[in-house]
Amino acid sequence: MMVTGNSAVMRKAMLDALSLPAFILFFTMMGFGSLARGAGFGADMAAIATLLIWGLPGQLAMVELTVTGQGIVAIVFACSLANARFLPMVVSFVPAMSRGRANLLGRSLDAQLLSINSWAMCLREFPNIDACFRHRYYVTFASCIIMAAVIGTLFGYHGAVLLPAAVVLGLIFVSPLFFALVLSAVPGRAQRFSMALGCATIPVANFLLPSVDLLITGLIGGSLGFIAGKFFGSDNAD
Repeated sequence: MMVTGNSAVMRKAMLDALSLPAFILFFTMMGFGSLARGAGFGADMAAIATLLIWGLPGQLAMVELTVTGQGIVAIVFACSLANARFLPMVVSFVPAMSRGRANLLGRSLDAQLLSINSWAMCLREFPNIDACFRHRYYVTFASCIIMAAVIGTLFGYHGAVLLPAAVVLGLIFVSPLFFALVLSAVPGRAQRFSMALGCATIPVANFLLPSVDLLITGLIGGSLGFIAGKFFGSDNAD
């Protein structure tokens, strides 16, 4: 059934966020908060990093480079490079929300809110939401999971001494695993082919070129998955 109306869409977005994604990010960012404390960051800086970088690879790059004594220019460059994967997501996703005529500031704020989790969840839920209210769904959902992530960062920071190192590292992998599960449920064969081919490619890429294995896996798996999705059936097929 198509969901329409401000209150109904906002209620759905909050329920979708609180059903699992917010908790996933809460526990994932607990791991980051613990690592940030170990690197010498203050609690406020750890929370701001989550809010403004809003991408775990970039946040981890910031922590790692800070520990090794790199300068601010190198840290900013590394964070930007780590989050460069969001550029094609933003270009394809933001115009699809049917917001209408929005100014540059509004588009920029929409782009800043985007994460892999909100991107995957919105792709899955947008077919069930009136096009006129998709932007409201996105903003509500994204705001909920960002709040959960910031709170999780602070919990992890202040509870770092209570978490074993193995648990901290394990928490960091919770969010990518959840993203993979959500993406596998998105309608369209290309996404599923891309995931399967990516899983098949990563061991070889890691063995041959471990420094750029994820880049190779994404390029090869994503490209071949797109081609396979077009070749074996419509991209909208279940």
